[in-house]
Amino acid sequence: MLESMLKRPIWITNFKYHENATGQKGLDLAKIHQKVAQSTGASIGIAPGIVDLQMITDAVSIPVFAQHVDGITHGSHTGKILPQAVHDAGAVGTLINHSEKRIDLEILKEALSCAKKAGLCRILCAENPAEVEAFAALEPDFIAFEPPELIGSTDQSVASSKPESIEASVKVANGIPLLVGAGINSPEDVRISLELGAQGFLVATAITKAKDPEKALRSFLEAMQ
Repeated sequence: MLESMLKRPIWITNFKYHENATGQKGLDLAKIHQKVAQSTGASIGIAPGIVDLQMITDAVSIPVFAQHVDGITHGSHTGKILPQAVHDAGAVGTLINHSEKRIDLEILKEALSCAKKAGLCRILCAENPAEVEAFAALEPDFIAFEPPELIGSTDQSVASSKPESIEASVKVANGIPLLVGAGINSPEDVRISLELGAQGFLVATAITKAKDPEKALRSFLEAMQ
């Protein structure tokens, strides 16, 4: 069931905590993604903030991811994010080690392990091809390649500025599906990334800050087909 929900290429919008993607606005944005997924048949997921996670999983049937989990099981862990609780709230997976939430290698390994035990799909974020190669050995379900200096950019992207790094990352990912992010802001970025071997996208700004999120999302999905 989960595999069919995460068919590739997959588009995942990271809501972060952008103003237009939090609380009621976040719920509205989630419903837009569901509407587009249902009308196009595209594989679409979303990663809302942890406070909004349960509200959104209750309202939509598309895959919902947490933005982070900690490497813990039940116990005395005040302030941490328990992978099993994320699963029980209805999420299908989680991001780990996003550029805005980097964690040390040993902590990262614990997070991957605990997330796997909780039945979560694990998207491990890497900043460069060398990290992609190192992280592939940890056997996550996806690797998201995002050069940090391009995250949030509206005029540059990894596809336009560093296309060779996408190709290099695909080669060293050892068969693990590679998602591309960091400044993806045009359908052309999508086409280039897919031609270079990417199997999906992890994007925030191009959707969460768009004047018309539905129109923007549809334009990217057209390029994915």
